[in-house]
Amino acid sequence: MSTIDGLPPLREVINTHGLVAKKQLGQNFLLDLNLTAKIARAAGDLSGVDVLEVGPGPGGLTRGLLAEGARRVLAVEKDARCLPALEEIVAHYPGRLHVVHGDALDVDVLAHLRPPVRIVANLPYNVGTELLVRWLTPQHWPPFWESLTLMFQKEVAERIVALPGSKAYGRLALLAQWRCEAKIVMTLPPEAFVPAPKVHSAVVRLQALPAPRFPADPAILNRVVAAGFNQRRKMLRASLRGVAPQIEDKLAAAGIAPTARAEEVPLERFCALARIIAAG
Repeated sequence: MSTIDGLPPLREVINTHGLVAKKQLGQNFLLDLNLTAKIARAAGDLSGVDVLEVGPGPGGLTRGLLAEGARRVLAVEKDARCLPALEEIVAHYPGRLHVVHGDALDVDVLAHLRPPVRIVANLPYNVGTELLVRWLTPQHWPPFWESLTLMFQKEVAERIVALPGSKAYGRLALLAQWRCEAKIVMTLPPEAFVPAPKVHSAVVRLQALPAPRFPADPAILNRVVAAGFNQRRKMLRASLRGVAPQIEDKLAAAGIAPTARAEEVPLERFCALARIIAAG
């Protein structure tokens, strides 16, 4: 990849700018430019697409996105130490990379993007799940983005694609699969990163559906799912007792055994229960 874009290898960039990954920022730098290009390609054809990248660090994935033809990349970076390295990429791709110094939880990214938009990121471990939940729960659907191609710890990735009956199945799976097609497209070993984390990582691609799979009020569905999985060892007739009156009758009407536990219930039944609760 470095011979394609003419910029130095990432290890050299890191040494030049003295970039030591900070644990408190959840940083693990991915140095193999062949891998960053592969992640960029997992997001599909990027020509004519604006891409939001969170936590670019020294810019390995940023370079992959630009080399793979992204119309424009908005890179949001909290760590000021990384900005000089990113500015070198800005200069190499005039008009195609805009770097914002700030916290992705606070930045108004829509002010810098025009559709179609895809989000592609090696997310910092300490904010990855929070950002994903925000992107999956906008006030209006469909969202501003077409797809999310995101790297997580493998355990988190498995929770996103988990099916009923598995220990990984929970609120994150339901949030993701209610409105998206979700699949793991890559796994990466610890040694692909500097410093090497203690766990494997995985890239998940979530394609936004035009509408949720099953009708349900988002606030009620979220309340039901949160209550069910907050006490996942309990039967639903107990864990959902405070959610709505006559909960056993409502569970039965939704086709859910009152003695079932949350991890046994598929998305469609949770949505049915949310509709019944909404109807009173």
